Amino acid sequence: MKVALVCGAGGFIGSHLVKRLKQEKYRVIGVDLKYPEFCPTLADEFIIGDLRQLQGIKRAFFDQMQIDEVYQLAADMGGAGYVFTGEHDADIMHNSGSININVANAIAKKRPTKTFFSSSACAYPAFNQTDPNMPDCSEHTMYPAQPDSEYGWEKIFSERLYAAFQRNYQLDIRIARFHNIYGPEGAWNNGKEKAPAAICRKVAESEDVGIIDIWGDGEQTRSFLYIDECLEGIRRLMEAEDYYEPLNIGSEEMVTINELAEMAIEISGKKIALKYIEGPMGVRGRNSSNQLIEARLKWKPNYPLYKGLEKTYEWINTQVNG
Repeated sequence: MKVALVCGAGGFIGSHLVKRLKQEKYRVIGVDLKYPEFCPTLADEFIIGDLRQLQGIKRAFFDQMQIDEVYQLAADMGGAGYVFTGEHDADIMHNSGSININVANAIAKKRPTKTFFSSSACAYPAFNQTDPNMPDCSEHTMYPAQPDSEYGWEKIFSERLYAAFQRNYQLDIRIARFHNIYGPEGAWNNGKEKAPAAICRKVAESEDVGIIDIWGDGEQTRSFLYIDECLEGIRRLMEAEDYYEPLNIGSEEMVTINELAEMAIEISGKKIALKYIEGPMGVRGRNSSNQLIEARLKWKPNYPLYKGLEKTYEWINTQVNG
């Protein structure tokens, strides 16, 4: 039986990944500062530990007899309301950077068969994302680097950190740049929620005839990837032979935030108007480029946004209204 260590197993993607690995008959060790908030963990062992600290690293890595694969998703992160205000920049850089330095050192010593690191589309240059209709997030466009947030700069640093450890210690490390992962059992009301969850919450909290706030003019574009597709991409990347360059895992179904809101409103059956207010927005346009993942993995995400949003709204509506 293979043993997987999931770092960040108490988070949204990490908790879902634990479930997926259990379905594939792995023995799963989870580590995080907290248990999953919205569901019991399915990990065989769950360590409450701080990967910024060497004691947490010791418990997660070196107190284990066997670790075949490491999935490093632990990070200080959130949606636009957390990442783009500038108020959390120092914490984001310090916390995520410390985690990745410690994890890189640990895998160099523990030497698992494979390691996965979750990077982000936020690492792409802001100057390629000014046109909401034609953003360019192809993997080869990463440099010259100019992300629009410290979160993006930390991801660039950590990508290069793992690449250096891969070269110098002959490790097998896979890196994916996630594009706006969403779905049930994710943050929806704590200030770290992303756009799909935030909009679904606003719609669920609204009266049958009401108004919800949208940051900016709502014409900024994004693509959103349903959690199950994200997990499929992770597993396919980990199973691929001899592929070690960063790879997008995201949807190419680009929509405006207005269109995303209209989908959620239609799903709810309510009659809701949009009110535009000031707020952090990030880049003007962002969309996954999937040419490389299709060429390398013979697969790309194709789950419709509307279907995923239906599931997400149903879950959030239950959280709001019981």
